[in-house]
Amino acid sequence: MSITEDQARKVAHLARIAVDDAALPALARELSGILDFMEQLNEVDVKGVEPMTGVTPMRLKRREDVVTAGGNPEQVLSNAPDAREGFFAVPKVVE
Repeated sequence: MSITEDQARKVAHLARIAVDDAALPALARELSGILDFMEQLNEVDVKGVEPMTGVTPMRLKRREDVVTAGGNPEQVLSNAPDAREGFFAVPKVVE
């Protein structure tokens, strides 16, 4: 699959990456190479292959799913940099 310079510009804009017009041809070639490699991966037969969580086979540790009262809120909030009225206080990020 071939990516055009306009498509590379749009991808850079969506990713919030500043790319000079002079660098767009190289970016388009690089993105095209990535998509070509992904197409090669689609040709691999993976039927019967189990999904992996890591490169070494291990079983994930699990715990009982037990409903509790939530512990001690004062103890939970003791490490918070800012806690008000029994809750974590965080800076406002949305206007």
